[in-house]
Amino acid sequence: MSKDSQHVVPSQKGGWAVRKSGSSRASKIFHTQVEAITYAKDQARKNHTELYVHGKDGTIRSRNSYGNDPFPPKDQR
Repeated sequence: MSKDSQHVVPSQKGGWAVRKSGSSRASKIFHTQVEAITYAKDQARKNHTELYVHGKDGTIRSRNSYGNDPFPPKDQR
């Protein structure tokens, strides 16, 4: 896992927060998860890092790499 990866997590104050890995404070807080994912995706692309989207229970729902992926998918063509 990259040190600067972006995480979309439930906020303690309600809504959804975007955090960098290892950070205790949120970069930004949003009302909806869709808004948080959009912002985090832009940040992950800009910084060439990974994006982790967590569910309300804290488990990782999805993950996407926008940087140097150590295990790129094989071309299906």
